[in-house]
Amino acid sequence: MKPLGREEPAGANAATPTWQLRLYIAGQTPKSIAAFANLTRLCEEHLPGRYSIEVIDLMLHPQLAAGDQIVAIPTLVRKLPEPLRRIVGDLSNTERTLVGLQLRSTPASREQGGIW
Repeated sequence: MKPLGREEPAGANAATPTWQLRLYIAGQTPKSIAAFANLTRLCEEHLPGRYSIEVIDLMLHPQLAAGDQIVAIPTLVRKLPEPLRRIVGDLSNTERTLVGLQLRSTPASREQGGIW
């Protein structure tokens, strides 16, 4: 995991909408490492070839926290597709993360036949 780095998946192309994700961390802590691993796994499973991840280490660049109003870490910010979404934590709760990213509807909306 490299701070301020971008991971571009193999097979990404201009014809496919790309999800732009930004993960804010604070150093190489166990939670930061877990958040990056969980995010990468979820993206490979649900967005293969359609995502980019930017990792921002606030220990190295604390001034960047203000731009996305980061108050806790790790925090994932979905920049695109809009609307902007934030998820705080190590992303280990797969269902919560998928619902938060709007990759899966909530159980209540599925029961009513709706999707996000």
